[in-house]
Amino acid sequence: MFKRTFLTLAVLLLTLPALADKGMWLPSLISSRIDDMRAKGFRLTAEDIYSINRASLKDAVVLFDGGCTGEFVSDEGLLLTNHHCGYDYIQAHSSLEHDYLTYGFWARSRAEELPNEGLNVRVLVRMEEVTDRIAAGESPEEICRKAEAEGKGYRASVEQMYYGNQQFLFLYEQFDDVRLVATPPSSIGKFGGDTDNWIWPRHTGDFSIFRVYAGKDNRPAPYSPENVPYRPARHFKISLRGIHEGDFTMIYGFPGNTQEYILSDAVAYIAERSDPAKIAIRTGRLEIISEAQAEDPELRIHYAAKHATIANAWKKWQGEMLGINRLGTVAKKRDYEERFAAWAADREEYRTVVAELKAEYARIADAYFAYELISETLAALPTSYDEEERAESCFERRRATEQALFEFLAAEYAARCPAPYLIPEFLDGLHTWGSPEAYARHLFEEVWSGEKSADAEALASGIKRMRSHIVWLLGTRSLRNLTSKRLNELYTRYIRGLREWDTQRAFFPDANLTLRVAYGSVAGYEYADGEYHKPQTTLDGIIAKDNPEIYDYDIPQQLRDLYASKEYGRWGITLDGRRTVPVCFLATNHTTGGNSGSPVINGRGELVGINFDRTWRSTMSDIEFDPEICRNIAVDIRYVLFVIDRIGGADYLFREMDFVR
Repeated sequence: MFKRTFLTLAVLLLTLPALADKGMWLPSLISSRIDDMRAKGFRLTAEDIYSINRASLKDAVVLFDGGCTGEFVSDEGLLLTNHHCGYDYIQAHSSLEHDYLTYGFWARSRAEELPNEGLNVRVLVRMEEVTDRIAAGESPEEICRKAEAEGKGYRASVEQMYYGNQQFLFLYEQFDDVRLVATPPSSIGKFGGDTDNWIWPRHTGDFSIFRVYAGKDNRPAPYSPENVPYRPARHFKISLRGIHEGDFTMIYGFPGNTQEYILSDAVAYIAERSDPAKIAIRTGRLEIISEAQAEDPELRIHYAAKHATIANAWKKWQGEMLGINRLGTVAKKRDYEERFAAWAADREEYRTVVAELKAEYARIADAYFAYELISETLAALPTSYDEEERAESCFERRRATEQALFEFLAAEYAARCPAPYLIPEFLDGLHTWGSPEAYARHLFEEVWSGEKSADAEALASGIKRMRSHIVWLLGTRSLRNLTSKRLNELYTRYIRGLREWDTQRAFFPDANLTLRVAYGSVAGYEYADGEYHKPQTTLDGIIAKDNPEIYDYDIPQQLRDLYASKEYGRWGITLDGRRTVPVCFLATNHTTGGNSGSPVINGRGELVGINFDRTWRSTMSDIEFDPEICRNIAVDIRYVLFVIDRIGGADYLFREMDFVR
């Protein structure tokens, strides 16, 4: 008996480290992981990561613009995030006269920092489990109202974990005065553009710098010239020691969406139906927009943010689909479900839950597919062009591009939408005009003219009604993934059963844009048979890709000159016998959308990089994380500092920062 127990324990101990690098852990519960983290090189305590009694690392991390992460690097509110996270605001400040996208922007004083209407950051005050309070009859709304009354500028939400098996309150302090301090040229901050997106080796200096302002009481306040830099309770020290393969890394940020526990039916829907359709539709949109951008510099700027937004998910879905198929995820999940069902056969609570989940997926799949198609096609078409757009000098030159988009998207919707979910007003238009393209041309002419369009308004109403019908059918407005109210109810029971049955699995709650910890190490990987990708890139790779004839690869002349002179200052390193500058690195941290801009810290809690992407073969990690191949991509903090100093000439910012060697 003792021998059998000892062997079981030994197997468990051997299994745990293999599981540990996978996961997005709640900071308030990180003590359950701290021993494993320390065994892998972390030198701080759980209290250093998250505390409500004293300043901790959580106070240095912010939710940026509702969908990215940022981190404080000074006690004067200086904030780092990704270039692509600040992209819309950089674009909004750009024009042909002040093309900050192309040439960058560097405020030389606080007075030159640019306000950004609508931009906010949130700092987590605390998180706490409220499962028992809700079970006792207190509503989430009531819990949030009580929490928000505790302080000025507080915002609260109650979020589900494990499909409602646990509920947590997240209380934030929201700051609405956030100003642009600096951004590198897009040929650095977006180097490689869509071609290099999700790709390794990577050479993108994906960072931008903002500053958070507050009232004189250091509390949130609307924008005012009288506001002062916010003084965060904690900011990150910056390591100049660099990184090496095998070093411990930790990501602290706001991952947006994972689906770790979904059934094989949902994975098959993603890989075999949803992703292929959305990829095809976005391919067509990108081709139309790219053609316009190539022909007209002003259209290049106008469509820049839209192109980037469309392309980001488009490329991610391609890698996700290929990764799911490569791993055989659908088959593995089916086997897992069958084994769970066998265990559950004599347990009344769980006996039928898998069968019920599968039946519900069959009921809702067509409806949800129609909902996705509407979002990708008809809902992407403008219903009007406002006065500000019409005043743009490039408005008339956009005509052919906008019309082509109308025709293409209408045709895609007509060809792909399941018949029961075709919008009646759209069908009326087809009957009247004879084809999707002819109907789209008619709609476009009415919308472009600026006159009130009865047909366009009718279609907009039809879209709204069909979406409402699908929401009613599915019983939920939370439609980011293939889901329904009934599915969520069933998953609550299913996940509870899984945690009872699969006791060796390291369960963590799916990402839902709440603060999480992920940890791993700096690591390369075998991309293909005999092809190993090292975990570090350098300035040499940028120079190798440099091409003045391609916008995304046309680096600033300053960078070419610095490479020629090798005058890198304190940011240069010697690698493989050559003098160079580190640019990006890979690590094994489990990340997803929302982790863009997250701090990458070393075992001492010091900033070594800014997370901005995953490798293309990692994008299925929202569904299945493969530790052999899944890698996050970060810009090395030394490259960020090099660009600030040698390209931006903004080394005055260093006076605010704390460097450690």
